[in-house]
Amino acid sequence: MEDIRGKLSKSLAGKSIALGVTSSVSMYRSLDLARELIRLGADVHVVMSPEAARYIHPRLFEWATGNNVFVRFSGEVGHIALAELCDVYVIAPATANTIAKIAYGISDTSVTVLAQSFLGLGKPVVVVPAAHYSLIKSPPISGALKKLEDMGITVVPPYVEEGRAKYPPIEDIVIATEASTLRGKDFKGIRILVTAGPTREYMDRVRYLTNASSGKMGVAIAKEAYFRGAEVTLVRGPLSVEVPYYVRSVAVVSTKEMLEAVLAELSRSSYDVVILAAAPVDFGFPHTFEGKVSSDINELKVTLVPTPKISLEVRSVFKGLLVGFAAEFAQGNASELISKARDKLAKRGFDIIVANDISRPDIGFSSEYNEVAIIDSSGTVEFVSKTRKVEVARRVLDYVVKYIRERSRG
Repeated sequence: MEDIRGKLSKSLAGKSIALGVTSSVSMYRSLDLARELIRLGADVHVVMSPEAARYIHPRLFEWATGNNVFVRFSGEVGHIALAELCDVYVIAPATANTIAKIAYGISDTSVTVLAQSFLGLGKPVVVVPAAHYSLIKSPPISGALKKLEDMGITVVPPYVEEGRAKYPPIEDIVIATEASTLRGKDFKGIRILVTAGPTREYMDRVRYLTNASSGKMGVAIAKEAYFRGAEVTLVRGPLSVEVPYYVRSVAVVSTKEMLEAVLAELSRSSYDVVILAAAPVDFGFPHTFEGKVSSDINELKVTLVPTPKISLEVRSVFKGLLVGFAAEFAQGNASELISKARDKLAKRGFDIIVANDISRPDIGFSSEYNEVAIIDSSGTVEFVSKTRKVEVARRVLDYVVKYIRERSRG
């Protein structure tokens, strides 16, 4: 266990996490969840319901975490001691029975009594439902989930497939845990529109011009903002990563379609922040050939024309906080990167711009990592050294919420 602690990141170093496990058949995946949290530096303490301990022996979780597992607390204050020790309580999976008990204060297992202790101490709780979807949608359980959210508990929305609310992707539970532990609901009441991914400009029905963007950065921002309490809309080109199923999204293909989708959203709803993290293609074809151009021809000459500048069109109608991204070829020169980013910030009307150097193959497009400079309209620069894109997203959103607070005071 110590061999993997902090190997992925130190984002949860010094944090203790209580992991509640109940008797869903998906509970075996919590072993991987515990290990992933340890890879981020956390110390994990597992609490199992007696029924869960019949499915998987507690010793397996002891191996996974290096800590004793609680099935029944010894003494009347064991749950209090663990609640005081740990920074956050993640219940994954949470059965319908457990959800209802927590919502209505029933504390008859180690998992549910610990939840009440965390709530009493005002500490964050994350609940990950897993059950038949008919149970989750039933009025008593859906009402209990709403009650949990009203209490300030983070509910990771069920991943629904084959008539079941299944265990979500571990990455999403981890992001919810990090957000709850490190930031809380600091975006509650804020509406954010995020763009992500590349666009495609078709030459004919099968060939198109695009770029190497995967959409990971924009998706990471959308996920982080969601779990920090924001109401999020994601306008996405063809992504190379999974679309977050719990975030409202609008799919587009071309740069023009992305522009139209963003403008339509801004016309029908009031957004506080627009984050243009997509990498729309800057040039396209004046027309699309019908069918497929034959590959037997010796030479094909085409003309490329500029596509619409989404940021300029958005700035002309949107008066809220506008955040842009600049992928610049700076060959490792930080001064050049900042200079190019500042120029783009001024020309496009951004309030904040996030710049990265695409000459580096280890960050940026299609990578899990990025290294950026965050620059605002006052000229302030903040560097984020190479780290996971989810952590870059966190730092960008930290900058956004700070900017919003300073604006409201001014």
